Amino acid sequence: MRHARDGAAAAMSAASRVLVARGGNEPQEHDDPDVAWGRRPRDGVWVPTKDGQRVHVGFDLTATDTVAQLLRPTLRAFVGIDVDTDMVAQTTLGGIRLLTVLHGPDAPSEFRFPLSLPDGLALEAMPSGGYDVVHLRYGATVGHLFSPWACDSMFRQVKADYALDGSVITMRVQHEGAAYPVVADPRYAR
Repeated sequence: MRHARDGAAAAMSAASRVLVARGGNEPQEHDDPDVAWGRRPRDGVWVPTKDGQRVHVGFDLTATDTVAQLLRPTLRAFVGIDVDTDMVAQTTLGGIRLLTVLHGPDAPSEFRFPLSLPDGLALEAMPSGGYDVVHLRYGATVGHLFSPWACDSMFRQVKADYALDGSVITMRVQHEGAAYPVVADPRYAR
């Protein structure tokens, strides 16, 4: 159990340093009863849309049976979700952040997030590199997956982007040659 606590502390420390360096315009941790987390990564998370529906975001990771360490009701750490990789999952007002912490060069460069959209909703690519969740009948945007960002421990930008294959979003992080840890941040908001 000590290893898991140490891993959570290391992941939190790396994520916190990066968020502080990015400045004050980051979404704040917030309790939102419309966000429902599963206990393990394989259970994923249900996030709200503006029209009252829910999108399920899954985690297609090596260690999908890893139990989340609940640090606060709005903050959980998944330690060792993949080789040299932890995730700090944060509830924000109307959404989530999945701060993915890569601890070394053996960490994967791709992270898959299968999405389950309710009938009548679809993903639409945005010029920013993110995706809107669009209500097909009305054409209204009811949710947004922001383009990912990543940076290394020297606060240098690391290239990160998404690829869509069917209903699976893959975050790609080109972290070779980076100073570790590298933090990548996929984020969803309604």
